[in-house]
Amino acid sequence: MANDLYEVLGVDRNATDDEIKKAFRKKARQLHPDVNKAPDAEDRFKELNEAYDVLSDPSKRAQYDRFGTIPGAASGAGGGYVDFEDLFGGFGGMGDIFSSFFGGAAGGGAQVRKEGRDMGVGLRLTLEEVAAGAKKEIVYDRLAPCPDCDGTGLGEGGEEVTCSVCHGQGRVVTVQHTFLGDMQTATTCRACGGTGKTINNPCPECEGQGRVPDRQRVTVEVPVGIRDGQQLRLSGFGEAGMNGAASGDLIVTCRIQPHEFFEREGDNLHARANVSFVQAALGADIEIEGVFEDERVTVRIPEGCQNEQVVRVRGFGMPRFKSDARGDMYVHVNVVIPKKLSKRERELLEELADEMGEDVNAERSPLQKLKDVFN
Repeated sequence: MANDLYEVLGVDRNATDDEIKKAFRKKARQLHPDVNKAPDAEDRFKELNEAYDVLSDPSKRAQYDRFGTIPGAASGAGGGYVDFEDLFGGFGGMGDIFSSFFGGAAGGGAQVRKEGRDMGVGLRLTLEEVAAGAKKEIVYDRLAPCPDCDGTGLGEGGEEVTCSVCHGQGRVVTVQHTFLGDMQTATTCRACGGTGKTINNPCPECEGQGRVPDRQRVTVEVPVGIRDGQQLRLSGFGEAGMNGAASGDLIVTCRIQPHEFFEREGDNLHARANVSFVQAALGADIEIEGVFEDERVTVRIPEGCQNEQVVRVRGFGMPRFKSDARGDMYVHVNVVIPKKLSKRERELLEELADEMGEDVNAERSPLQKLKDVFN
């Protein structure tokens, strides 16, 4: 983004959010590769999209106005919140949104879909956010209701009328004379796209569709205890329908990131804890971190605990989905054997070995230890 972003959009630095949106949509229609066959159209459209990505985001715009650059800006909508690997509506960015917008106009002989399609995004979450619940902002591109005509597609004084070509049937019947006789073929009306209706004086902003490409921001409330792969449905936040038809839904798939300390299994948590061989032999109470901030979990190590033994702590796992209960925590014990002993520690262990009647090696001299290193 070497050029000034305001110049790319063709607005001044005091432009309002609405002015930036309108300028972007106007230029995007001119530069989109589907309609502009200039050799540099694709590069200019990409530059336009990147400029809009910055100037449509209040925080990014503020940084750009102050410093003139945006670190890591405009690699795609959604920032660190959203993964666009799974967009049911077929949209991976503003370029694809505009492709669908141009394809949604009546024409081409294909029947126009009036209702909006469902869209989907993947939302990355930490284990702590799942345990406590969270509100996450999602930023994504979609075909949204046109703000100028409130989604109707009607311009000033415009009205929806019966198609004069198909007379409201949505299909056009053609007759072909062959030596076998007359053959009738019914095709979708190109004038109305199969709807049977056309618009006199359509809205210039949306070209009569009732929807425009836009960047949407929505806050998702993540319920406590949700599991990896579970989905949340936000009604009406998918692709907007044409001319006021029903919008699709936004389907949010929750993706829980791996944790450095805990491993989740259903509503239970697995963790590892180091104990000394003395604690393992005599038993001890140790503390480890819980999944909630500042939570401490007391783990009772039983007398004679073995390496890799699992100790269960009830009620300190993950909160259960739509419940006040919690799962359990399973602590995998790692018995740590010291590699070096003080003279007094060795004497005590030798006394213990003698008491238990066990044979142990005598203490090695410094020269013998040096030989062991070289060998």
